[in-house]
Amino acid sequence: MSNEKKLPLSWELKMPKMGESITEGTIINWLIAEGDTFEEGDIILEVATDKVDNEVPAPISGTLVRTMFQSKDVVPVGEVIAILEVSEDAKPLKKEPVASNEVKASAEKKKKLTQPKPVQVASPSSSFSTSNSNTFFSPLIIKIAKEQHISFEELARIPATGHEGRLRKSDVFNYIEDGRPFQFAQAVTQDPTAYRIPQLTFDKGKGKIIEMDRMRQMIADHMVYSKHTSPHVTAYVEADMTNMVNWRNANKKPFQEKYGERLTFTPLFVEAVAKAVKDFPNINASVDGNNIIVKEDINIGMATALPSGNLIVPVVRNADTKDLKTIAENVNALASKARENKLGADDIKGSTFTISNVGTFGSVMGTPIINQPEVAILALGIIKKRAEVIETEKGDEIAIRSMMYLSLSFDHRVVDGFLGGSFVRRVADYFEQFDVNREI
Repeated sequence: MSNEKKLPLSWELKMPKMGESITEGTIINWLIAEGDTFEEGDIILEVATDKVDNEVPAPISGTLVRTMFQSKDVVPVGEVIAILEVSEDAKPLKKEPVASNEVKASAEKKKKLTQPKPVQVASPSSSFSTSNSNTFFSPLIIKIAKEQHISFEELARIPATGHEGRLRKSDVFNYIEDGRPFQFAQAVTQDPTAYRIPQLTFDKGKGKIIEMDRMRQMIADHMVYSKHTSPHVTAYVEADMTNMVNWRNANKKPFQEKYGERLTFTPLFVEAVAKAVKDFPNINASVDGNNIIVKEDINIGMATALPSGNLIVPVVRNADTKDLKTIAENVNALASKARENKLGADDIKGSTFTISNVGTFGSVMGTPIINQPEVAILALGIIKKRAEVIETEKGDEIAIRSMMYLSLSFDHRVVDGFLGGSFVRRVADYFEQFDVNREI
């Protein structure tokens, strides 16, 4: 047995952790095919986490022996995604390599453990028919079903577009957007007088077909999910921004000379909103079943346009604890990363309240959709000069003032009109009462 050929050494490539709050990633595509060789540092695959794409480099030089998952698969952090054969001249590894036959046995074992379990669906009857023949549902689909209170029987009726009849996340959200037509379908004969949801078809017209990119699909899913989850109510107030506008115009140049940072309106908005959130902590919350989670940290997300036209929400963390200089640094750095498509997973995670400056696009006001799992979002309109009646020592006078509309959309499950209205009014008060003598 001394002449027995030594087995090649192998390395388990695992789904990396791409942020402290990231628990899973979606494989976009493999850049190295099975059997191809690569050098240490070469990009093996691309992985998506929420709205950010990440490149996964090779930890060693070698050959890609086997991929354990395919494109579009959602994989937990730490799960083995590929088996790599280590080249002879590879640098010493941090962990002991595994022989290829042992890897195969381990991979088969893991495949069995992670294989989705079949879901038992009620036996079809004359009034029950399944649209998707595959009754294996992934953990992600089951999680969404639980959140949306969708039964397995209802899941089985949803038309599936995945490989081999698998149900995809987009299938479920499209079904929800269509009004859940099978929500009340039963496996028994229904009362002929009972109301049934009509099966409507629409003429969507003809024209140029543009396929949504992955980010636009995710945005669409999030928006539909938010409207389906939260009963949206929007409250409006108007704010006199004259003091803030005059102070910013007078100090933007000295501010940049002193700190090396541009002074836009966004840091001023973030500062005032963080103060108002501190005054009304219940607006800084999320919903978990029948529980309301009031967040300890005040992390302000700011909706930002990417070069592609898509929107993303980078986060200013602990905004209530930072001075204007630090907030401006954070805002400018995040905006720069967004323009260059360099935002990381942690840059867009953990927001507890979001603002959307729709005035940047010339909008007078907006009705924003809540950024789940938050319970409110604030839209800030364009600042416009117009004639206003103001009170002075001489009495009422007409003056030219810089005015702006604020609109707060809130989740009426947990935020009532008093809290929503009081909060947006407090933000407007902080804008109007801005100290024109403030030192930079």
